[in-house]
Amino acid sequence: MEQRRQPQTAPAPRRKAAPAASQEWLVVPAAGGQRRGEFGRHRIMEMTGLPARDLRVLDPLLSYPSTILGRDRAIVVNLEHVKAIVTAAEVLVRDPGNPRLHPFLQELHARLALPDACTTNPASDDMELGDGQGNVPMPGSAKIQPFEFKVLEVCLEHTCKCMESETLALEKEAYPALDKLTSKVSTLNLEHVRQIKSRLVELSGRVQKVRDDIEQLVDDDTDMYEMYLTRKLAFQGVNESSVKVDSNKHASPDHENEKEEEDSGDDIESSHESSTYVKPDVEELEMLLEAYFVQFDSTLNKLCHVCHVSFYSPLIH
Repeated sequence: MEQRRQPQTAPAPRRKAAPAASQEWLVVPAAGGQRRGEFGRHRIMEMTGLPARDLRVLDPLLSYPSTILGRDRAIVVNLEHVKAIVTAAEVLVRDPGNPRLHPFLQELHARLALPDACTTNPASDDMELGDGQGNVPMPGSAKIQPFEFKVLEVCLEHTCKCMESETLALEKEAYPALDKLTSKVSTLNLEHVRQIKSRLVELSGRVQKVRDDIEQLVDDDTDMYEMYLTRKLAFQGVNESSVKVDSNKHASPDHENEKEEEDSGDDIESSHESSTYVKPDVEELEMLLEAYFVQFDSTLNKLCHVCHVSFYSPLIH
């Protein structure tokens, strides 16, 4: 008996990988103004030179801890709800529709609208290009705070204010709750005090994370040097112009080229002989970070005092 052939089912078509979803960003150029738009991950990587793993740090859905990362062309800032990418020319703020970001954006625009304050540096009068530290002299022996440091300062200041505000609010709530528990021990009062202590511990951990990150940056001159984006751009431009000058020299006759090779060989030998570690000039950023380290450290000490002194009671443990 002839068997019926089962109808062959066509293979299911393969699904194409869905393109990376666009994310909403607010772009604030150094020259002023702003524009809001949706950019895909690869577009942001092209604009900033950042790898994909750094962009994941700024994803609000992943809840990465606070951090500040210095990269070749950008600074990644993830401080609480402030998630931004700072370049030498603009700052990209993630999730600009977040209501908690409105005060930060106001502070940012106000800070960038201020005229540049020049501070004269006597040491820069004798500064020469290529002094071994990568410094580029400023016209008129005056230093103007780079755009990236203005933005970074606003990020740190805003985060510090928010954490200090949370600390004061918890402090005002903690002492009356503790007094109430002392006067009348009850399940309701005890649970209220335990909740406050839990919030204090959680806030202390967040403040300490920011403080420790700042301390780690201050302790590493190389990491701080990476964050001088404007200086690196200016130095890169000088190097490119010097390369053009060198390329013109290669058009000289052969005997001149041989002499140049001999001279360059002598220079290389002498540079190897005198090669020593030169500390990068990071004083400006170091002072900025140290100032905010002190503020975050003060907030952390206040939280520890409230948590460990006011709640040192066998009833709460």
